[in-house]
Amino acid sequence: MAQFSVYLRFTPGKESAERYIARIRDNLPTAGKVHIVGITDKQYENARIFAGESQQGSPKTPDQYVLF
Repeated sequence: MAQFSVYLRFTPGKESAERYIARIRDNLPTAGKVHIVGITDKQYENARIFAGESQQGSPKTPDQYVLF
């Protein structure tokens, strides 16, 4: 088992992701480990999900932020 709990956070870009990483680094738990893996929208789109004996479709890619 590689994990007990998995949390997912979408960010609009690499700079935003780096801010979250800094916040996590500054608030690390005294016990346990934190692994951070960055993936692109395309990589997420190719995810395979298995539940019991059936395979579910790929998760919907989240809507992107629009900047004016």
